[in-house]
Amino acid sequence: MKPISTSAVLLLGWALTSCFAARESRIESDYSYAGDFKHYRSYNFLESNTTPDTSQLAATVREAIQTHLRSQGYRITARRPDLLVSYRLFDGAMRFTGYDQPELTQWIKQETVESEETPETEKQGYKRVRYLLSDGTLLITLIDRKNGRAVWQGYASNVSAPAGPQAMAVMRRAVRSIFDRYRVLSEEYQSQEAQLR
Repeated sequence: MKPISTSAVLLLGWALTSCFAARESRIESDYSYAGDFKHYRSYNFLESNTTPDTSQLAATVREAIQTHLRSQGYRITARRPDLLVSYRLFDGAMRFTGYDQPELTQWIKQETVESEETPETEKQGYKRVRYLLSDGTLLITLIDRKNGRAVWQGYASNVSAPAGPQAMAVMRRAVRSIFDRYRVLSEEYQSQEAQLR
């Protein structure tokens, strides 16, 4: 049997990668104008009342989320976290409602947090956008633990892949793409950066 050359392996890897890249996917996110993003420091995962998903795929998503939040200065804690993280993988195509908003980082720079006391004339309002998400959607939601409201959600469609290592790679890539839309450093991380300047 003739050995396979390195260039043949690289070419095959590139071909497989380009097939996945060619699949049309949608990565979107939206947020609450009431989110106090500059003051979040810690998080934990929202525990489900139903049987927890202990699959390797769920573990991969959870680890990827932890990696991204840690790199942004958030620390995981079981005691009174600022944010609760929820994630879910949906099979099949689905219609989804999102919102047309300024980029999150632009909104945070305005240093405005809407509340019940914000006059109606000063509230931003939410312009709904309907999406048709293709097979396999990963949805990640950040919830403000104090008020129990979702403050940010990111989603990636077309994240289905055959079971095995390939599915794990697709999920890690999807989580990374989603968190590319949440470029918010924790309050402690921001304070350290300010002190270094």
